[in-house]
Amino acid sequence: MNENSIPDTIPDTKDWTVVLHATCDECGIDVRALSPGQIAVLVRESATHFSLALSAPGARSRPGSTVWSAHEYCAHVAEMYTVMSDRLALMLARTAPVFEDWDQDAAAAQNDYAAIPTGEVDAMLKDSAAGFADALEALSDEQLPRMGTRSNGAVFTTTTLAQYAWHDAAHHLHHDLGVAAS
Repeated sequence: MNENSIPDTIPDTKDWTVVLHATCDECGIDVRALSPGQIAVLVRESATHFSLALSAPGARSRPGSTVWSAHEYCAHVAEMYTVMSDRLALMLARTAPVFEDWDQDAAAAQNDYAAIPTGEVDAMLKDSAAGFADALEALSDEQLPRMGTRSNGAVFTTTTLAQYAWHDAAHHLHHDLGVAAS
């Protein structure tokens, strides 16, 4: 771990699946009416917004000791899009799979987001956003109700997985990076 790694991060224990049933009380984003096709468009557009945040002055600086930098948030979203793409593929390949646990704080420390070169984070973001958007656009109507379960018991359909993932990205853009999400 380098000096920018987050040894003192407070683990996020909030149940973010609440956004599948209500507007987010922190960022005001409501994902419930969005279809996977609509989310695919938003995910593609988000790559540009994240790239701008990544290239802004001070993007590698943390605003506080327990708050990620814009650079780290961008690396997190890049990895999150990949994780969600993998989960979506698993939902399409198997009946009601259970997803492996993905602890975003552990992933940030293990992958040392702060040390990843900016150009690499930007490329990861663009690639993972495009891959997730492609997967969402390829969903057929028959695949929308397919289900998968997170290790903590939260159940997702392909649609709610897309909504959950989009909230994660949009929340970080709006709430953490100060960029208006589409």
